[in-house]
Amino acid sequence: MSEDVPRREPGAPAAAVPATDPAAPPAAGSDASLLALIDRLAGLLETSDLAELEVQVGETGLVLRKPAAIAVPAPPAPSAGAAAPAPVPAAPALQPAPPDAPLAARPSVKAPLTGLFYGAPAPGSAPYVRVGGEVAVGQVIGLIEAMKLFNEIKSDLAGRVVRVVAESGQLVKAKQPLIEVEPL
Repeated sequence: MSEDVPRREPGAPAAAVPATDPAAPPAAGSDASLLALIDRLAGLLETSDLAELEVQVGETGLVLRKPAAIAVPAPPAPSAGAAAPAPVPAAPALQPAPPDAPLAARPSVKAPLTGLFYGAPAPGSAPYVRVGGEVAVGQVIGLIEAMKLFNEIKSDLAGRVVRVVAESGQLVKAKQPLIEVEPL
């Protein structure tokens, strides 16, 4: 018998035996597998009815929330005998995007992996790309820090930078647009 196989003492509840969970994070040396697991969990959250997903393994925890789960709380209802609050004006209707450049149709350079995005090589230094500047194929547009490693992100498009979508120092998910480019 192997020493690694958990055994249940007679009379102990079945929950005392650690189960092998297929969704458990991979071994510590497998950075790519861990990032793939995070992406898979994010995909599951997006396709489910859940608003939040929290995973805790040992001392490591991860909380994923849908944007709707981070809504501003509604004001408390007035108590009996209290004066009714003044009506709140309706929020202005969202204006549609201009027809000449719809947001979804704009080409963008997307993040190849999940991690923290940095738009400059060091704090206080000039950013890799600016709105209005030109970008070439293969040009570094930023860094993504994943598992304490900094990965250069290179553009796969050439053109003029229309918008820098990702904020420096913020978490980006794989396939999330980093910059939008208008081909020249």
